[in-house]
Amino acid sequence: MKRRFSAHQILVLLATLIVTSVAGDLAIASDSNTDSDTETKKIVFIAGRPSHGYGAHEHYAGCRLLAESLKESMPGYDVTVIKNGWPEEGAEALSDADSVVVYCDGGPRHLLNPHIDEFDTVMKSGTGLVCIHYGVETPKGKTGDAFLDWMGGYFEADWSVNPHWEAEFETFPDHPVSRGVQPFKTNDEWYFHMRFRDEMKGVTPILSAHPPETTMRRADGPHSGNPHVRKAVAAGEIQHLAWAADREGGGRGFGFTGGHFHWNWADENFRKVMLNAIVWTAHGEVPENGVTTANPTQDELEANQDEPKPARKASS
Repeated sequence: MKRRFSAHQILVLLATLIVTSVAGDLAIASDSNTDSDTETKKIVFIAGRPSHGYGAHEHYAGCRLLAESLKESMPGYDVTVIKNGWPEEGAEALSDADSVVVYCDGGPRHLLNPHIDEFDTVMKSGTGLVCIHYGVETPKGKTGDAFLDWMGGYFEADWSVNPHWEAEFETFPDHPVSRGVQPFKTNDEWYFHMRFRDEMKGVTPILSAHPPETTMRRADGPHSGNPHVRKAVAAGEIQHLAWAADREGGGRGFGFTGGHFHWNWADENFRKVMLNAIVWTAHGEVPENGVTTANPTQDELEANQDEPKPARKASS
């Protein structure tokens, strides 16, 4: 015998189905946010000493801005910023860090140079490493070899170069650091022709572009030009300006050659690449759309800089 339902019973049944469906969708959405909302990681930023003039090489201001952005999107993260170089407590300050972010002047003045052996112990424990801008340069030899091990590449004098130019990024690899990143272009002091591991072992280029001929107009010098890079640019070889690297033993590293101009952190994609990389090197779960944060205000960009804001010139 067929059962007949009243109009009221049908409405109740439909309402039940709708509520069940919505509850299921909310549960799925909740599950998808669980990782970023509850995941716990410790990130330590090491900001180098004051360097260039206002708005450039702003190590402390840049670290503070990135740290606040990271905490905004990843509330479970414990984020610390150490000012003015190597921590007074030594490597002990980094012993429980999941990733260390270094933003400092490099070359012979790199803050890690005098601490290679003790920092290597931190790296051997699986801690991640992110180096920003001048922080990717260290002298060839023991320190350069350490950087190759820790993050897959570095700026090598008389091999790499540091021109200012507008790099355009159009495609990205299928990698967690690329999540949510859209094509963008930015004028910066983008280093290129980096020294990488042999055969790029364990290295994934994240930001790559073709430098224009104008980047080769300076005379040869430790940072300005050499026969090797001139040949590469003339041949149209694509250059890798940011890269992710896996280390033996499970550690991860990331090098980012941009970051000369502090104002570039206002670019959503420029900033997202960095935040994604920090999470990835900490063995965290990068959200599907990347680490998404609000663009900083002008006041936030001007905060914490090493130099006072220049006075406006009086109009004549």
